[in-house]
Amino acid sequence: MRTIGLLGAISIGIGGMVGGGIFAVLGEAVSLAHGATAVAFGIAGLVAILTAYSYAKLSVTYQSEGGTVTFIDKAFGDNILSGSVNLMLWLSYLVTISLYATAFASYGETFFAHKNIWLHHGLITISIILPAIINLVSASFVGKSETVIVVIKVSLLILVIVAGASYVDSARLSPAHWGNSFSIVVAGMIIFVAYEGFELIANSAEDIKEPNKNLPRAFYASVIIVIALYVLISIITVGSVSEDALMKAKDYALAIAAEPALGHIGFVLVASAALLSTFSAINATIYGNARLGYIVAKDGKLPRSLMDEAKSGVPFKGVVYTTVLSLILANSIDLTEIAIIGSAGFLLIFFIVNVSAFRLQKEIQANRYIVFTSSIFAFLALVTLLYHTYSSNPHAVIIFISFIVVSLFFELAYGRYIRGQLFNRKYKVPKK
Repeated sequence: MRTIGLLGAISIGIGGMVGGGIFAVLGEAVSLAHGATAVAFGIAGLVAILTAYSYAKLSVTYQSEGGTVTFIDKAFGDNILSGSVNLMLWLSYLVTISLYATAFASYGETFFAHKNIWLHHGLITISIILPAIINLVSASFVGKSETVIVVIKVSLLILVIVAGASYVDSARLSPAHWGNSFSIVVAGMIIFVAYEGFELIANSAEDIKEPNKNLPRAFYASVIIVIALYVLISIITVGSVSEDALMKAKDYALAIAAEPALGHIGFVLVASAALLSTFSAINATIYGNARLGYIVAKDGKLPRSLMDEAKSGVPFKGVVYTTVLSLILANSIDLTEIAIIGSAGFLLIFFIVNVSAFRLQKEIQANRYIVFTSSIFAFLALVTLLYHTYSSNPHAVIIFISFIVVSLFFELAYGRYIRGQLFNRKYKVPKK
């Protein structure tokens, strides 16, 4: 029975995007784009809306809780590419959990007079372990309140925008204060992870009422609303706070943006919203990633142990694996690298989804020119990000490439020795 209406579907998309991303990466964007931060968010939003077109068309034709995984399988069949992307997607969600946890720690530290490395890593660890426990005990605890949480965080962003509008100094936004063209594009690609989340609408396609009409509307509306939010919040932030102040508070820049209009109360409100938002996003992503592992394992593409379920219906081992690996990532990689790896991971996956839409254009009744353009934009965005990052932060590129290598080698080894074959044939699901 379909239970999700249009507003509910839009809420899923907005909630997925306005999770912890904007709280974590705003300072990163300012450091590169400077006065053109809003332009950077707009460029990233262009890639997102083009990709949303592919997702909308694919979701209407292939309504499945598998979402991204299903689309790639339909386009390329069961082979080393689709198998590797399945694992790459799972790893990319681990990175987003790490991003949210790092943002949680950055905003959490603002409530303490004295900061140190132990406090930082302690907050990161708590922000991952507590949601994991909630998932194992009562996965629906935060899920049931997700709509309320979405309303709270979006309302606070709108409050900052409205209250701060009169404090904007347009001179700070003039081209004289912009970064160069390349750095603006790079900034957009680094913070692209802030748009990750709209694809979750596809995973709920089977539950959405009037899917032929509501799925496309939900994708476009959620992305357009979030683009507007991000662009406006960027204008308020850069226009009302000096860049020096933003760089000193780079990891919690959004809270600083609330101070000119709302004072310290505004800072506390935004910091509190960031804690609630990132905690909620971690909880939802741990659950979603555990379910993703369950779905892929059920199809025989990941170890069958990921299918183990607790009495609550939650994939127990999936939650444990997700939690442990996220803890390792979040406590060993800094915020900038996490943002880069997360953005690169989803740009790669969205590129493959766009290519999938191009390959399936007749089946899904898509405009070939739009899906071709979407594929090119996603590919160029990924190349631009990796090219810049290689010269400025090669360690992040090495980690990203290692994710790809691990995904490929795992698929080769698992496909060869467990399934017994690799290419273009249905996998043999191992017996229990």
